[in-house]
Amino acid sequence: MKNYTNKYFDISKPVFIPSAIITLLFVSLTIVFDEEAKVGFSGFQSYMSNHFGWMINLCINYFLIFVLYLAFSKYGNIKIGGKDAKPSFNKFSWVAMLFSAGMGIGLVYFSVAEPMLHFNHPIIENATAVEKSRLAMRNTYFHYGFHVWGIYMLLGIALAYFSFNKRAPLSLKSTLIPLFGQKMNAWPGYLIDVIAVLATLFGLATSLGFGALQFSTGLSEYFGLENTTLLQVISIIGITLIATISVISGLNKGLKYLSNSNIIIAIILFIFVFILGQTTNLIDGFVESLGNYVSGLIELSLFRNQYGTSGDWFKDWSMFYWVWWISWSPFVGTFVARISKGRSIKEIAIYGLIVPSLFSFLWMSVLGGTALNLQLDGSLDLASIVAQDSSIGLFKLLETLPYYEITAFICIVLVGTFFITSSDSGSLVVDLMTSGGKLDAPKGQKVFWAFMEGAIAIALLVGGGLTALQSASISTGFPFALILVMVSFSLLKSLRKDDQLSK
Repeated sequence: MKNYTNKYFDISKPVFIPSAIITLLFVSLTIVFDEEAKVGFSGFQSYMSNHFGWMINLCINYFLIFVLYLAFSKYGNIKIGGKDAKPSFNKFSWVAMLFSAGMGIGLVYFSVAEPMLHFNHPIIENATAVEKSRLAMRNTYFHYGFHVWGIYMLLGIALAYFSFNKRAPLSLKSTLIPLFGQKMNAWPGYLIDVIAVLATLFGLATSLGFGALQFSTGLSEYFGLENTTLLQVISIIGITLIATISVISGLNKGLKYLSNSNIIIAIILFIFVFILGQTTNLIDGFVESLGNYVSGLIELSLFRNQYGTSGDWFKDWSMFYWVWWISWSPFVGTFVARISKGRSIKEIAIYGLIVPSLFSFLWMSVLGGTALNLQLDGSLDLASIVAQDSSIGLFKLLETLPYYEITAFICIVLVGTFFITSSDSGSLVVDLMTSGGKLDAPKGQKVFWAFMEGAIAIALLVGGGLTALQSASISTGFPFALILVMVSFSLLKSLRKDDQLSK
């Protein structure tokens, strides 16, 4: 019997049970053997970066090119759910939900931290301060731009097409049936779904870990508390409980309203810094950085720094980001598919690639650009501050502007709501995967996975901090990159077959 159903659970046993056991073992062993875990995580991260970074580089570029091909090919006009399907959400809510799920905490955490860390460790040696600033913004754009959303939209389109157009269960193995046939309904398919669940959990836990670091830093700065691991753990527990309430309320209530609130709060903070900061410089900086990003896109896309400092820049930055985003893709892709019925493939691809990327560029230009301006004019040495604690940079920047008590509080709330929506939508997605693709599984199941996400984030913070968070993403991101390549082949095969049958 492959399924088990009662009042609180409706599970696909071949997916749920292995995923739950592996997760529980990981959490337990990481907390018990925390010192050994730190050493193991660090060694694993280095090994994978050294030996398989080239593969990730090629995959990341392929995903973006494939999504653009789908958008502008004859398949772009195919509507998810059929010709008569109507969207379930208006365009603002739809974009807000996919953006909150796809970026969220990372955008807030790294808005000041990443440009300043690039400034401290530039991609080229012996650069001037001005050159370091330009390169810092260009490279930050790169890590939050079109390549990221290419990953998400590839899987989102595939899952949406097979689920709503082919009436297959909303699970990863469904996307591979055209390529591998009925083997996907046996153990190979279940194995792929388990990998997807683990990738989602670890990718999400990485984001929750970063969110907990910044949330506790905000509490520490605002209320004068000591910023300890205990405070971070308490933050995760508290916000996980709130997220659990939200996930029980359902997609059309809690998550929709929270996602809209995220965007509104982020826009308020964005406008505040934009107006009270060096407005003209920020506009100029956005335009210049966008030009630097676009003109250097091909070079950056294939850059591995092979002839400089043993490739350290790529390993520490692009490598981590790409596998982090890849490990997030089952989560974001499933969520995008869930909310995109009634949209065309072209609409999903274009809106999904451009709108979140442009918002990320504007956000980074205003927050990161203000930080770099403060650094260059000598007002505040944010480079040194961020070098000591990357989670504190945003709060130190806000201290230089009026109404700090208000803006700092808004920032804490923003981190919290992004935290909640990530955990909330993550629970819904893992719930889909472990129930065999059912859209409305029992609430007990959602609560279980919400707690598991919080537990993994706690285990990673206790068992290795940032290194553990990065290694967790890498461990699941690598195998999932290969699965995504297979998904693209399978989707194209199915689209071509359906096109021939329709003639």
